[in-house]
Amino acid sequence: MLSGRIVRASSLLLLTVAGCARAEAGSSDSPGWLQRWLDPSTAPFIPVPEIDVSPIGGATLGLIPVWLTVDENEQIRRIIAPDIIHSQYFGWGARGRIFAYPSNDSQWTIVGGGKQQVEREFDAMYVSGLSRSDTLTWSLHTNFDRSGTPRFYGLGNQAPLAAQTNYVDNQGHLEATAGWNITQRWQVSYRLRIGFVQIGAAVLPSLPSIETRFPQLPGLDREEELQQRFVLTYDTLDSITIPRNGEQMTALAGYSNSGLWGSVSYSFIGAEARVYRPLEPWLTLAAHAALRYMPSNERAPFWALSSIGGDRSELGERQPLRAFGDDRFIDRDSFAAGVELRTRVAEFKVFATNLSIELAPFVDLGKVFDRDTENPLVHLHKAGGLGVRAVASPFIVGYVDVGFGPEGPAVFTGINYPF
Repeated sequence: MLSGRIVRASSLLLLTVAGCARAEAGSSDSPGWLQRWLDPSTAPFIPVPEIDVSPIGGATLGLIPVWLTVDENEQIRRIIAPDIIHSQYFGWGARGRIFAYPSNDSQWTIVGGGKQQVEREFDAMYVSGLSRSDTLTWSLHTNFDRSGTPRFYGLGNQAPLAAQTNYVDNQGHLEATAGWNITQRWQVSYRLRIGFVQIGAAVLPSLPSIETRFPQLPGLDREEELQQRFVLTYDTLDSITIPRNGEQMTALAGYSNSGLWGSVSYSFIGAEARVYRPLEPWLTLAAHAALRYMPSNERAPFWALSSIGGDRSELGERQPLRAFGDDRFIDRDSFAAGVELRTRVAEFKVFATNLSIELAPFVDLGKVFDRDTENPLVHLHKAGGLGVRAVASPFIVGYVDVGFGPEGPAVFTGINYPF
């Protein structure tokens, strides 16, 4: 149940496109400095309003000055985007972000910031060998995150909304991944992750604290873990970030053992399939399905169990259900599936880069369950909605997804496709 704060930072590209579109609408008769500021090709930066609303994090408003670096091939190579924000729950804050794409084979990101109260974040990642043209693909990732908005509703596929509690999620991890590219399509990878998770009392006054309603829940104290994971992948995608054709099939197994280091023990196995088909040059069908089982979970904290909810498909971790907040349903095992139609509706140039706008109606299905023999295809939760995406090939997607379900609407923003 990792936080994935880079993904939640904001839909920078989508907001930047909006800002640039407004700038390009400026009059060519504007005098001097005003004309330079209104022209994206000469402005020192693009001031972009930030509006971030989620069913878990509440409302955050702010301003993002965005700098883009574009290469001679009109591809974005770097985004620098600090911001000043005000959180509904935690007051004023600031963040710094750098997203870098030095080549088609490597990427790195750094995100860090904090608010007046409770919340802090730092996330850094470097990955090399993305194209799998060489023998080895590897990555390093570290993060520290303190969030005051997570919710817990109890275990099970029918955990009621009325049981909602709050807690502070304080966690840090260091992970290293190495992948052996048997061919460009087949890869075997190993990931080692070491870290801690500390659960604190609620800070949102309107909700009870998790330990008052679920005092026997495993994982309410500080826990350390050393997790190892093995993944076998078959991949024919035509793009790493913006796939239009191909499939990606993944099988994985992992475990955390307190006998090596740490205080928790559990194991998990899973599989995920992602399929993309171009129905028209402007229309792509995207579908995914994921299944996760935990053969042993007697000493697993609640945050290590399988979960559905939110807007992200994270391999071997959580799965999306875009009418509910992150980790809305938690239990031993999980199944999730989704489909969306990514429809290109507009194209134009911003900062000498070709950008396109997509509309993507979507449907998500999912459930959690505690018996391995249970049919994963019955008693499914459902969500439907519309995604709005700004795409700068070949690296960047910014999105705003609006989902609808039995608990009302939910709005998510971020970068990269949900799956």
